[in-house]
Amino acid sequence: MKLPVRTRVLVPLALLLALATQGCATVRAYQREHLTDPIMAFETDAKAAARRTKSLDAREGSTGGNGGAGGGCACN
Repeated sequence: MKLPVRTRVLVPLALLLALATQGCATVRAYQREHLTDPIMAFETDAKAAARRTKSLDAREGSTGGNGGAGGGCACN
């Protein structure tokens, strides 16, 4: 039994679409606090670390070199 071309194209496309949209979820800003775990934070007090970094940058006259959000080149 040979399937029509339309069926052979639409069925895999529908399966791909179903798999692609499976992990999408919208999280509102007030719901994020329940999803974050404090133990996963690099710094226990992020505001204090930001203030310390800013004062060091001002004192040393340079910025950067304290981590990067991107890949290995720290471009971000």
